[in-house]
Amino acid sequence: METHGLPKMISQAGPRHANPSAFPEADELARWDREHVWHAFTQMAEYEPLLIERGQGCKLIDIDGRAYLDGVSSLWCNLHGHRHPTIDAAICEQLSKLAHTTSLGASNSTTIRLARRLVELAPAGLEHVFFSDDGATAVEVAIKLAFQYWRQCPKPRPQKNLFLALGDAYHGDTLGSVSVGGVARFHALFEPLLFEVARLPAPRSDRAPPGAAAAGALDHHLGQLEAALQEHHERIAAMVIEPLMQCAAGMIAHPEGYLRGARELTRRYGVLLIADEVAVGFGRTGKMFACEHEGISPDLLCLAKGMTGGYLPLAATLASDDIWRAFLGRHEDSRHFFHGHTYGGNPLGAAAALASLDVFEQERVLERLPEKIERLRQHLATIAQLEHVGDVRQRGLIAGVELMRDRATATPYEPGERRGWRACLHAREHGVLLRPLGDVVVLMPPLAVSLEELDQIAAAAAAGIQAACSD
Repeated sequence: METHGLPKMISQAGPRHANPSAFPEADELARWDREHVWHAFTQMAEYEPLLIERGQGCKLIDIDGRAYLDGVSSLWCNLHGHRHPTIDAAICEQLSKLAHTTSLGASNSTTIRLARRLVELAPAGLEHVFFSDDGATAVEVAIKLAFQYWRQCPKPRPQKNLFLALGDAYHGDTLGSVSVGGVARFHALFEPLLFEVARLPAPRSDRAPPGAAAAGALDHHLGQLEAALQEHHERIAAMVIEPLMQCAAGMIAHPEGYLRGARELTRRYGVLLIADEVAVGFGRTGKMFACEHEGISPDLLCLAKGMTGGYLPLAATLASDDIWRAFLGRHEDSRHFFHGHTYGGNPLGAAAALASLDVFEQERVLERLPEKIERLRQHLATIAQLEHVGDVRQRGLIAGVELMRDRATATPYEPGERRGWRACLHAREHGVLLRPLGDVVVLMPPLAVSLEELDQIAAAAAAGIQAACSD
């Protein structure tokens, strides 16, 4: 048999081909994938390859030609579908001019235009944009900016070296973002490397806090926050929060009003607020930014994932004018920000991001979301009736379905049973790609998903859950 006019690859038992990466067969790609590619958050001893070859719209097609609906937006970043002509064209046009130039002491027109566009869209008061590579780096930048700010602001307070974060929070996998994170199963091993953080229990809208009624959850959690600020505000540089929904924590939805209360309290006690909108930004919650739901502006806003429509790695940390001014001075004062990324502000990524924002306007993406959000809500109400569904949580087109052995007693499954993972594997048989967070089955389709595609995603999730929990 011949492939593309060339002889079939020599087997591993024979002499190695001069160019072993030329025209590999599917089974060889799978073998190379197992042997050479170290996948994130994956036990490689158990890994079974799924080789995606191409995408079109909300579908991904594997190397054997099987099509799957992208039910988790390629890890929560794809917005407008794959191979969107507007974004494809923008990247090609930019590539004909410039692929990359450093942002250290230089700039380019595409990235400048993106910075201006982000400032115009963002909550009021965020006038300055620092570009980096991904969500973790956006948070890392915010942490370092907050730390340095208190040493250089008009009334320096260098004792402010403590950060306040929430339980079960996830903000990325760099050491700074891991420090403010709180998902033990991800990061407990690295605890000796992390800096000190003050932590509060995650405010949940689905469960009554200990010693309080569900109706009083908001007051309870804001009371905890104020008590922590009263005690430690002299040391706290900033509070870090995912607005509305803690996604990687298992889709934990906050009580309505918590974000607004956190903004009021941090301002009252002289603490910066860092809003991590890496996962919840760019339309995921039904508005461009989650902060808009409660009408607040943070001091620092972290963006990534959907910023380029899911095409290229690009992140941004937006800062207030007060923070910006604390870094201005003469060169010899060493007040500038000693931090940077080689590909920060990459013009190809910026071109994709500008095109993605154009798509929001041209296709009226936000205006069309309510119908999709409601359709998903209806499906989730049905899924919630399944025997082993303990809870369903939704914000916009973000949803988590929590599986339990006994929902009446809130008894979870043993982690080793991997019910969530099994549910997602079964959903794949129905043509939908999902990925769980433990025993929480996540549904986060592209914003471009059609109502019919939402129907298929929900049906596959339901079938997967029933199959995984049938014994």
